[in-house]
Amino acid sequence: VGRTRYLADTILTCDEAGAVHAPGALDVEDGRVAWVGAGAEAPAIDGIEVRDLGGLVMPGLVNAHCHTPMTLVRGAGDGLPLWRWLTEAMWPREGRLTSEDVWWGMTLGSAEMLRSGVTTSCEMYLYEEAVVEAVQASGGRLVMTPGVLSVGHGERRPEEVEAFHTRHHDPAGRITVGVAPHSAYDLGVERVAGLADLARRLDVVLHVHVAETNQESAELEARHGSSIVRILADHGVFGGKVLAAHCVWVDDDDIGILADHGVAVAHCPVSNMKLGSGVAPVAAMLEAGVTVALGTDGPASNDTLDLWEEVKIAPLLARVTGLDATLVGPAEVLAMATRTGGRAVGLDDVGALAPGWAADFLRLDLDHSSFVPVTEPSELLAHVAWSGGDRRVSDVWVAGEPVVADGVVLHVDEERARAEVQQRAERLAAG
Repeated sequence: VGRTRYLADTILTCDEAGAVHAPGALDVEDGRVAWVGAGAEAPAIDGIEVRDLGGLVMPGLVNAHCHTPMTLVRGAGDGLPLWRWLTEAMWPREGRLTSEDVWWGMTLGSAEMLRSGVTTSCEMYLYEEAVVEAVQASGGRLVMTPGVLSVGHGERRPEEVEAFHTRHHDPAGRITVGVAPHSAYDLGVERVAGLADLARRLDVVLHVHVAETNQESAELEARHGSSIVRILADHGVFGGKVLAAHCVWVDDDDIGILADHGVAVAHCPVSNMKLGSGVAPVAAMLEAGVTVALGTDGPASNDTLDLWEEVKIAPLLARVTGLDATLVGPAEVLAMATRTGGRAVGLDDVGALAPGWAADFLRLDLDHSSFVPVTEPSELLAHVAWSGGDRRVSDVWVAGEPVVADGVVLHVDEERARAEVQQRAERLAAG
């Protein structure tokens, strides 16, 4: 594959320096960024293919915590708090799933994410082979962390996860693998610690739910006489690369522990609001130096997979609860959705447009009144953070390959996928 140069009116690199090039040029070769900078400074290269995109180009978004095949149960159990929602609405349906169901659920969800510019998702789910196959077909990037639950998972599950890792973990490709104990309240602390050992041995991400609700760990906390975060730290769970989903019910001591151990947090504000779980203290986490990424959580507790909603709602929630309009600015939240998200899910070369990084990027159509006016560059950044959204994303590339063109998902028959999910959901609901 030769080198292709993409020209844009504006390029947001979302790199460490937050560089913005207007107009900008992005050179892509072999699925990676070869060069990025101001259009006028682009190196002269004979025979390079040049495509003028106009609009705004930025890195693809990273959905750091997701159960995407739950498109199959979207809408069920609405209005129930987490535990009742799981036990009465979700788990009975999910208990009837087949791998083919999961393939279709993931296919539909993958298309939905790609269309909104989400190029990478970190999935915690079952039927992990089906999830991988679906994303290989759709063209997205996937961090697959096979779920480990107390129900239906015997002693063999860690071996299954390790074998799955051997088959599919490919840091040079689009699929990487982690380990996902559901939670300490479900599995018990010892089993979570055992799976943390496995993740460390494989040198991959440990993906676990932590402190989503104020009640879930009450029994464990009473027994150990300390918070769930401290309990996990004391049992060595935070020794490697850890991605903790939610972290809603954490205090300043807990946040200190997360920061000291380099634990990344996947903040899922919409899901936490929908289930009435609470508000994660994100401003305090950021202040303490915790890596905070954004996630939609499953489409049944959101109910979309459009991470632009999290981009808008995370700062709103931090500001209204902190009574402070200076918290979580546009550049910060866009980093959380891109570069920081990549780091959180164990991908150090995903989420910024910089030489050597993955060429995962999207084009936003700026021909919309919500992007006007721009009197200085910071205003454009603010427009993207507050007014971005799937309806503004026109084109998307993963590893340099087009996956969405003019709003059309290229490798998924969405009409068929919608029909399959509808039909399968009816069967799951009927019992």
